Amino acid sequence: MKILILANDDGGFYRFRKDLVEQLLSDGHHIAISLPRGRYAGYFEKLGCEFYDTPIDRRGINPAKDFRLLKEYKRLIKSVKPDLVVTYTIKPNIYGAIAAGSAGIAYAVNITGLGTAFEKGGIIRTIVVNLYKYSLRKAKVIFFENGGNRDVMVSFGCCKKDKTYVLHGAGVNTETFSYLPFPNNDIPRFLFIGRVMKEKGIDELIEATEMLIDSGVRCQLDVVGPLEEDYRDKLKRYEKTGWLKYYGSQEDVRPFIGASDCFVLPSYHEGMANTILECASSGRPVVTSNIPGCREGIIEGKTGFLCEPKNPESIYNAMKKVIESPNLDEMGRRGRAHMIEVFDKKKVVAETIAQIMR
Repeated sequence: MKILILANDDGGFYRFRKDLVEQLLSDGHHIAISLPRGRYAGYFEKLGCEFYDTPIDRRGINPAKDFRLLKEYKRLIKSVKPDLVVTYTIKPNIYGAIAAGSAGIAYAVNITGLGTAFEKGGIIRTIVVNLYKYSLRKAKVIFFENGGNRDVMVSFGCCKKDKTYVLHGAGVNTETFSYLPFPNNDIPRFLFIGRVMKEKGIDELIEATEMLIDSGVRCQLDVVGPLEEDYRDKLKRYEKTGWLKYYGSQEDVRPFIGASDCFVLPSYHEGMANTILECASSGRPVVTSNIPGCREGIIEGKTGFLCEPKNPESIYNAMKKVIESPNLDEMGRRGRAHMIEVFDKKKVVAETIAQIMR
């Protein structure tokens, strides 16, 4: 079978989907990939994939650009002649699905999160809902990374429930993210990994950490990830206090996980937070938001603690529970066992392939 995969970023695609591509190739399928060319394009070309450089304005809302993307997907499908199209992220999901449907090609859509449009509502959500309603009509299967996101999309009439399938996120490679021994830190070190932006809860996390410091608790917050929004001055200001360290974007986050005592992600919304899975697989307790896409990754009180998003005091209380926990190593080991049992990437890849091939 010839499969055309549409996505919007080669870094994320490499990090979360390369295992799926490798398994599909191993099963004898021919794979073509369309996304903006970046440093990982060569990896997939060496595997034997066809690669098509397709620029995408990931966050912008520009009808002219989006129409050009739709035309490019139609042209690409006509040229590649795939048997199946698989899409990831909102613009490939919508415009790739429309292009595949209009060409009479089977397609499978992966909704990895609802994003800002559903969080804020208004006219943008109305537009996105209507685009999804139109684009998902003929989908073979619509994958979600948590049941909450699926139920929201069904309630808005974007898709029918019997066409959906809920995966355990993208899964986690429990060998790559193997158990890391606990560090012998003088003070608790909390870790945030992700795009530094408001919707990841970075403001509330900083405020909660400051509350810990003000209450007499000595601790450190390590922040790892690219600046998606302009937080440079704020991070520099708190770095001067000594309890916050910003390390920027990192190719390999495992050394930072290994140096930490606990991972914290107070996000506003997620599909399935891969950083939670990676840190839990590495044997670290997790503090995260009590929302779909985050809470599934922990067992409350046993592998971590839940907090309310947008609530610094709730985050503070959860972080304090971590500090007061008698055996963080045991909590982390339980978290890793949970990842192996439920979120192992091999299982997620097998489920994905079974659904798109049925």
